[in-house]
Amino acid sequence: MALADRTPSLVRAEEHYSASLCTYTCAAVPVLDPLSGMLEGSVNITTWARSSSDLLLALAQSAAGTTSALMLARSQGRRSRPQPRGGVFRVQNARLEPAAGTIREMSAAWSEALAAATRAVEDGKVVAAVGEPGSGRATLLAQAFRRARPRDRILSAAVPAPEDVERWLSLWTPELGKEHTAVIVEGADSLPAWGAQTLHDRAVAARTTMPDTPAAQRVLPWAATAERLDEVPLVLRALVDTVVEVPSLRDRPADVLPLARYAAHNTRAREVGFTPAAERALTTYGWPGNVDELFAVVHDAAMRSDTVDVRHLPGRVLGGASAPTVGRIEQFEREEIARLLAQPGKTMKDVAAELGMSRATLYRKISQYGLSSTR
Repeated sequence: MALADRTPSLVRAEEHYSASLCTYTCAAVPVLDPLSGMLEGSVNITTWARSSSDLLLALAQSAAGTTSALMLARSQGRRSRPQPRGGVFRVQNARLEPAAGTIREMSAAWSEALAAATRAVEDGKVVAAVGEPGSGRATLLAQAFRRARPRDRILSAAVPAPEDVERWLSLWTPELGKEHTAVIVEGADSLPAWGAQTLHDRAVAARTTMPDTPAAQRVLPWAATAERLDEVPLVLRALVDTVVEVPSLRDRPADVLPLARYAAHNTRAREVGFTPAAERALTTYGWPGNVDELFAVVHDAAMRSDTVDVRHLPGRVLGGASAPTVGRIEQFEREEIARLLAQPGKTMKDVAAELGMSRATLYRKISQYGLSSTR
């Protein structure tokens, strides 16, 4: 990708075509001759998926820049050819959690929102899925498109930083109006006003130039996500026909375990078990980061074991939905208490002794950190 597109490229674990590569994240940056601009090669770095993808890409860019600098140093001091500013955008097939129907049974709250979005897409309406970040807004829209328009390819374009919006629009808006192509604009509420106007104009133009379609039947299959509809620029908001509220994960606890099992399978490309204690912890936690947070937690846990137990989960999850915000030192203490409390066969006396505190102090800290224990 880096060689073909002459731009920095990043392939995260879940984006690999082969399931056997799903534990790896790869970053590649082209190396250009600083004098001629010719493509000389690329720097490619591959590491475990749990590593920071942003840091990985930055490291590859640094190595490619150093290589170009060495080439310049050997070119007898001639001035370097000006390099175009690079950029990395993610225009991808919509994620499969569970966009392609990989999880058949979901909660009533999710199913009702999906049915509403599907009906709107079938009626040729522009849909906005609104709700908390990470709740599955783009996934819901992708699944609605897949149900209503099974032959379509689905592009999911996430709004970048304001300074990159112009190039981002030029990258994917030519796909608007193409046959059997649906587009999801993720984060439409973060578009600057001028970017929203440009997108509006191109969407309208695409609809008017659709080939072989009577004007009354011209449907442009695109949708958008936002945290709140009133934060979407007015010019785009006017194009929205239907608004679908996507419930947060804490409002649909029945979805936690099916999603967790899917995330674990996606991590290891096979079934991963969960102990009853781990299932209890996952379902009682409030998930302020919604599905994105759940996937991150389960991915990390599944990377370390074939059977996820509470010892593989972070302390914040073991504290349940009402865990208070604490500092770093208190967080360490809280996680250690939660870890010991979760160990089978340990009494409160055993836990207090291992922590070097009295049982009275232990009970006080359990209450302070919002932990729970059946002992």
